[in-house]
Order: sequence, then C-alpha cells, then structure tokens
Amino acid sequence: MRVAVIGGTGGLGSRVVAELAARGDVVRAVSRRTPAEGTLPNGVAHARADLTSGDGVREALEGIETVLDASNALRHARDVLVDGTLRLVAAGADVGVQHHVAISIVGCDRVPNAYYDAKVAQEQALASGSVPWSLLRSTQFHTLLAGVFTTAARRRVLPTGRLLFQPIDTPVVARRLADVVHAGPAGRVADLAGPQVETLTELARSWRAHHDRRLLPLPIPALGRGFRAMRHGGLTDPAAATAGPTFAQWLAAQ
Repeated sequence: MRVAVIGGTGGLGSRVVAELAARGDVVRAVSRRTPAEGTLPNGVAHARADLTSGDGVREALEGIETVLDASNALRHARDVLVDGTLRLVAAGADVGVQHHVAISIVGCDRVPNAYYDAKVAQEQALASGSVPWSLLRSTQFHTLLAGVFTTAARRRVLPTGRLLFQPIDTPVVARRLADVVHAGPAGRVADLAGPQVETLTELARSWRAHHDRRLLPLPIPALGRGFRAMRHGGLTDPAAATAGPTFAQWLAAQ
C-alpha cells in the first residue's frame, strides 16, 4: 500500500512511518522541513508540504492510496488541524486518495478547551470531505505528561492534583494506526486508552521518583469547566484500556 504520513517526522508520525515501513508499505513521510539524512527508515521517501499555507500538499499526495494525518500544533491549532485537514481532504479528493486516517483525543468533546475544541472541529472537517475516512481517538501520550513535568521542574515545582489521565505509550498508538490503515475506511473506530487511570498527583509521584528530584508540589485546582471535566475523567475511557506500559513502567524503560 502507498501511504503518506503527514507529520511523518514528528513524535507519533515517525513511529507510524517506521511501523508501516516494517509491514512492507511504500511510505512517504510528509513534513514542513526536510529531515536530516539517515533519520528516515530505509526506503521511506520524503515530501515537503505546509498545511497552513497549502504549499506542496497536493504534490505530496500524488500517487498515494492512503493518507494518515499525524500532524499537530498547540499554537495556531486551528490553522493546522482544521484548515489543514480541509486542505488535505480537498487535495486527496483531487488526486484519488482512497482512505484518510486521522488521530484525535479521547474526550475532546467533553472538556472545554481551545485546543480540544480545535480537535473536534478537525474531526468535523475530516467527515465533511468526499474521501472515505477513519478516525481513532487516543488518550494522552506518556511523552506529553513527561514533558509537562520536565518543564515545570525547571522552575523547581511539580504539578499535582486530582485531574485524571490515562496515558499511553506512543508505539502502541502507532501500531493501532497502522492497523486502521490496513483495515480500510471505517469511520470512527474504537477508542484507544492507556492501561491505567491515575491522578496528576500519582503521575507526578512516579516522575519524581524516577528522576530523584526534590521539587515543590504545585496543586492545580479544578477551577473552570475544563479542569472540572478532567477531574471527573473527561479525558479517560477505562473501557478502552489496552495493554502496554504504565507511566511508571515507561519511565523505568527510558
């Protein structure tokens, strides 16, 4: 199968590229910048494209059967996630793409937040096009939470609180996305979640134990609709728990 992975040099995208290549697919990694020589798996091509401007998008999809969109942006999220999806859908229809796969977030429609709102709008943009599609929602990645704790630790604090998360290992998500690619268009597929629901305090405790750091706890109050929804499990789905390392196990393996 000929697959273009949008955001194919990013944290998730690079994992998906490697997974698809290992399965024998013809893979094209698409990103705004050309990756350093030798960073892509053998046989994987690269194409430059910018979702925010549309430059190179149509060309990047020429000859492709399936598009897998693993792009992301925290700043200017709507420009990339929503407008970018509309550009991908339109370009895919023009060049004959047969399947468009996207990744979203478990509970993005339950937690009021500008970024999550953009993810909901991205899902709607995907469904608005004429290209048959599949959508997988996943919980937050271990790498995201580790990044939050690492950033906070630079100020010698560690966020704590009763907000609930169910983090998952990125390679687990990459494997499921590759399965979705090969299964063909299916609309929204079953959600994917990490093996264990934990509070922010419990996750912080695991991070601190692994790094052996003395940091000042910084309680995050559940103020506002978004944080209240997270406290009540808005970003979790215990029924969708899947095998894989917990956050503490993932940290130990690093």
